[in-house]
Amino acid sequence: MTIKPLLVFDLDGTLAETAGDLIGTLNVILEREGVAPLPLAQARFMLGAGARALIQRGFAAVGRAVEGERLESLFHDFIAHYESRIAQESHLFPGVAASLDRFAAAGWDFAVCTNKMEHASVKLLNALGAADRFRAICGQDTFAVCKPHKEALLGTIAKAGGDPARAVMVGDSRTDIDAARNAGVPVVAGDFGYTDRPVGEFAPDAVISHFDDLWDAVVALPLRA
Repeated sequence: MTIKPLLVFDLDGTLAETAGDLIGTLNVILEREGVAPLPLAQARFMLGAGARALIQRGFAAVGRAVEGERLESLFHDFIAHYESRIAQESHLFPGVAASLDRFAAAGWDFAVCTNKMEHASVKLLNALGAADRFRAICGQDTFAVCKPHKEALLGTIAKAGGDPARAVMVGDSRTDIDAARNAGVPVVAGDFGYTDRPVGEFAPDAVISHFDDLWDAVVALPLRA
Protein backbone atom coordinates (compact mmCIF):
# COMPACT_ATOMS: atom_id res chain seq x y z
CA MET A 1 0.00 0.00 0.00
CA THR A 2 1.32 3.41 -0.97
CA ILE A 3 1.69 5.78 1.98
CA LYS A 4 0.13 9.16 1.35
CA PRO A 5 2.27 12.30 1.48
CA LEU A 6 1.85 14.15 4.77
CA LEU A 7 1.80 17.81 5.75
CA VAL A 8 2.71 18.33 9.41
CA PHE A 9 1.69 21.70 10.79
CA ASP A 10 2.71 23.68 13.82
CA LEU A 11 -0.39 25.16 15.49
CA ASP A 12 0.08 28.54 17.21
CA GLY A 13 1.21 31.11 14.66
CA THR A 14 1.00 28.63 11.77
CA LEU A 15 -2.50 27.20 11.47
CA ALA A 16 -4.11 29.62 13.90
CA GLU A 17 -3.75 33.15 15.17
CA THR A 18 -3.87 32.50 18.91
CA ALA A 19 -1.88 35.39 20.34
CA GLY A 20 -4.87 37.22 21.78
CA ASP A 21 -5.97 34.33 23.97
CA LEU A 22 -2.44 33.28 24.95
CA ILE A 23 -1.20 36.75 25.85
CA GLY A 24 -4.50 37.54 27.50
CA THR A 25 -3.95 34.53 29.76
CA LEU A 26 -0.33 35.47 30.39
CA ASN A 27 -1.46 38.93 31.49
CA VAL A 28 -3.93 37.42 33.96
CA ILE A 29 -1.04 35.46 35.52
CA LEU A 30 1.26 38.50 35.53
CA GLU A 31 -1.34 40.75 37.14
CA ARG A 32 -1.95 38.18 39.88
CA GLU A 33 1.79 38.43 40.61
CA GLY A 34 1.79 42.21 40.69
CA VAL A 35 3.28 42.62 37.22
CA ALA A 36 1.81 45.09 34.72
CA PRO A 37 0.21 43.44 31.66
CA LEU A 38 2.23 43.31 28.46
CA PRO A 39 0.96 44.86 25.22
CA LEU A 40 0.08 42.25 22.62
CA ALA A 41 2.47 43.73 20.06
CA GLN A 42 5.36 43.46 22.53
CA ALA A 43 4.53 39.98 23.79
CA ARG A 44 3.63 38.28 20.51
CA PHE A 45 7.22 37.32 19.78
CA MET A 46 7.40 35.45 23.11
CA LEU A 47 5.10 32.72 21.77
CA GLY A 48 6.09 29.46 20.13
CA ALA A 49 7.94 27.45 22.77
CA GLY A 50 5.07 26.40 25.02
CA ALA A 51 3.33 27.83 28.07
CA ARG A 52 6.19 27.39 30.54
CA ALA A 53 8.56 29.31 28.30
CA LEU A 54 5.92 32.00 27.73
CA ILE A 55 5.50 32.49 31.47
CA GLN A 56 9.26 32.71 31.96
CA ARG A 57 9.60 35.20 29.10
CA GLY A 58 6.77 37.30 30.49
CA PHE A 59 8.44 37.60 33.87
CA ALA A 60 11.87 38.11 32.29
CA ALA A 61 10.48 41.16 30.45
CA VAL A 62 10.24 42.91 33.83
CA GLY A 63 13.50 41.49 35.18
CA ARG A 64 12.03 38.66 37.22
CA ALA A 65 12.86 34.97 37.06
CA VAL A 66 10.48 32.12 37.82
CA GLU A 67 11.39 28.44 37.90
CA GLY A 68 10.98 25.19 39.76
CA GLU A 69 7.83 24.58 41.79
CA ARG A 70 6.68 28.19 41.36
CA LEU A 71 6.83 27.87 37.58
CA GLU A 72 4.88 24.61 37.71
CA SER A 73 2.19 26.22 39.87
CA LEU A 74 1.87 29.18 37.49
CA PHE A 75 1.86 26.78 34.53
CA HIS A 76 -1.14 24.89 35.89
CA ASP A 77 -2.93 28.18 36.59
CA PHE A 78 -2.13 29.30 33.06
CA ILE A 79 -3.51 26.13 31.46
CA ALA A 80 -6.71 26.23 33.49
CA HIS A 81 -7.43 29.84 32.58
CA TYR A 82 -6.36 29.47 28.96
CA GLU A 83 -8.58 26.47 28.33
CA SER A 84 -11.54 28.42 29.72
CA ARG A 85 -11.11 31.01 26.93
CA ILE A 86 -9.27 28.96 24.35
CA ALA A 87 -10.96 30.38 21.25
CA GLN A 88 -12.41 33.70 22.36
CA GLU A 89 -10.04 35.58 20.07
CA SER A 90 -8.36 32.76 18.15
CA HIS A 91 -9.08 31.83 14.54
CA LEU A 92 -7.56 29.93 11.64
CA PHE A 93 -5.37 32.05 9.40
CA PRO A 94 -6.91 33.13 6.10
CA GLY A 95 -6.67 30.46 3.43
CA VAL A 96 -6.14 27.49 5.77
CA ALA A 97 -9.40 25.68 4.94
CA ALA A 98 -9.05 26.17 1.19
CA SER A 99 -5.43 25.04 1.28
CA LEU A 100 -6.28 21.88 3.22
CA ASP A 101 -9.08 21.16 0.76
CA ARG A 102 -6.70 21.45 -2.19
CA PHE A 103 -4.09 19.16 -0.65
CA ALA A 104 -6.71 16.65 0.48
CA ALA A 105 -8.11 16.47 -3.05
CA ALA A 106 -4.60 15.70 -4.27
CA GLY A 107 -4.25 12.80 -1.81
CA TRP A 108 -2.40 14.39 1.10
CA ASP A 109 -2.91 13.65 4.79
CA PHE A 110 -2.39 16.13 7.64
CA ALA A 111 -1.02 16.13 11.18
CA VAL A 112 -0.19 18.67 13.87
CA CYS A 113 3.10 18.77 15.80
CA THR A 114 3.05 21.58 18.35
CA ASN A 115 4.68 22.55 21.63
CA LYS A 116 1.22 23.35 22.97
CA MET A 117 -0.10 20.69 25.35
CA GLU A 118 -1.92 17.94 23.47
CA HIS A 119 -5.25 18.34 25.29
CA ALA A 120 -5.30 22.10 24.67
CA SER A 121 -4.35 21.55 21.01
CA VAL A 122 -7.22 19.14 20.44
CA LYS A 123 -9.62 21.42 22.31
CA LEU A 124 -8.59 24.46 20.26
CA LEU A 125 -8.85 22.68 16.92
CA ASN A 126 -12.26 21.31 17.89
CA ALA A 127 -13.38 24.83 18.81
CA LEU A 128 -12.15 26.05 15.43
CA GLY A 129 -13.95 23.21 13.63
CA ALA A 130 -10.78 21.69 12.22
CA ALA A 131 -9.73 18.81 14.48
CA ASP A 132 -11.16 16.11 12.22
CA ARG A 133 -8.88 17.23 9.38
CA PHE A 134 -5.79 15.80 11.10
CA ARG A 135 -4.76 12.14 11.41
CA ALA A 136 -2.69 12.99 14.49
CA ILE A 137 -2.57 15.98 16.85
CA CYS A 138 0.59 15.76 18.94
CA GLY A 139 1.63 18.22 21.63
CA GLN A 140 4.40 19.00 24.06
CA ASP A 141 3.37 16.12 26.32
CA THR A 142 2.56 13.49 23.66
CA PHE A 143 6.10 12.12 23.56
CA ALA A 144 9.05 12.16 25.94
CA VAL A 145 10.49 15.11 24.00
CA CYS A 146 9.15 18.13 22.13
CA LYS A 147 10.32 20.31 19.24
CA PRO A 148 13.05 20.97 18.20
CA HIS A 149 13.92 17.35 19.08
CA LYS A 150 13.57 15.23 15.97
CA GLU A 151 11.58 12.53 17.73
CA ALA A 152 8.66 14.91 18.31
CA LEU A 153 8.27 15.33 14.56
CA LEU A 154 9.14 11.75 13.64
CA GLY A 155 6.73 10.48 16.29
CA THR A 156 3.96 12.66 14.88
CA ILE A 157 4.62 11.37 11.37
CA ALA A 158 4.50 7.77 12.61
CA LYS A 159 1.30 8.37 14.58
CA ALA A 160 -0.31 9.81 11.45
CA GLY A 161 0.71 6.75 9.44
CA GLY A 162 3.16 8.73 7.33
CA ASP A 163 6.69 8.33 6.07
CA PRO A 164 9.41 10.95 6.81
CA ALA A 165 10.54 10.66 3.19
CA ARG A 166 7.09 11.85 2.06
CA ALA A 167 6.44 14.46 4.77
CA VAL A 168 6.75 18.24 4.89
CA MET A 169 6.81 20.39 8.03
CA VAL A 170 4.98 23.72 7.95
CA GLY A 171 5.81 26.12 10.76
CA ASP A 172 6.53 29.71 11.71
CA SER A 173 9.61 29.67 13.93
CA ARG A 174 13.18 28.50 14.38
CA THR A 175 11.85 25.73 16.64
CA ASP A 176 9.86 24.27 13.73
CA ILE A 177 12.71 24.65 11.26
CA ASP A 178 15.22 23.04 13.62
CA ALA A 179 12.84 20.15 14.32
CA ALA A 180 12.45 19.53 10.60
CA ARG A 181 16.19 19.73 9.96
CA ASN A 182 16.89 17.37 12.85
CA ALA A 183 14.38 14.89 11.43
CA GLY A 184 15.59 15.21 7.84
CA VAL A 185 12.25 16.60 6.67
CA PRO A 186 11.83 19.61 4.34
CA VAL A 187 10.18 22.65 5.90
CA VAL A 188 8.07 25.57 4.71
CA ALA A 189 7.83 28.60 7.01
CA GLY A 190 5.10 31.21 7.20
CA ASP A 191 6.34 34.74 7.86
CA PHE A 192 3.09 35.72 9.63
CA GLY A 193 3.64 33.83 12.88
CA TYR A 194 5.48 34.16 16.16
CA THR A 195 9.19 34.85 15.92
CA ASP A 196 11.44 37.66 17.10
CA ARG A 197 13.57 37.43 13.95
CA PRO A 198 12.54 37.10 10.30
CA VAL A 199 11.87 33.41 9.79
CA GLY A 200 13.82 33.41 6.53
CA GLU A 201 17.02 33.91 8.56
CA PHE A 202 16.71 30.32 9.75
CA ALA A 203 16.93 28.95 6.19
CA PRO A 204 13.72 27.00 5.66
CA ASP A 205 13.26 25.42 2.24
CA ALA A 206 10.62 28.02 1.39
CA VAL A 207 8.90 31.01 2.99
CA ILE A 208 5.25 31.88 2.40
CA SER A 209 3.24 34.95 3.36
CA HIS A 210 -0.23 33.44 2.93
CA PHE A 211 -1.72 29.95 2.82
CA ASP A 212 -2.62 30.59 -0.81
CA ASP A 213 1.12 30.20 -1.49
CA LEU A 214 1.52 26.85 0.27
CA TRP A 215 0.65 24.61 -2.70
CA ASP A 216 3.33 26.04 -4.98
CA ALA A 217 5.91 25.95 -2.17
CA VAL A 218 5.25 22.31 -1.30
CA VAL A 219 5.01 20.87 -4.82
CA ALA A 220 8.40 22.41 -5.59
CA LEU A 221 10.03 20.31 -2.86
CA PRO A 222 11.78 17.02 -3.73
CA LEU A 223 9.68 14.28 -2.11
CA ARG A 224 10.20 10.57 -2.71
CA ALA A 225 7.42 8.98 -4.77
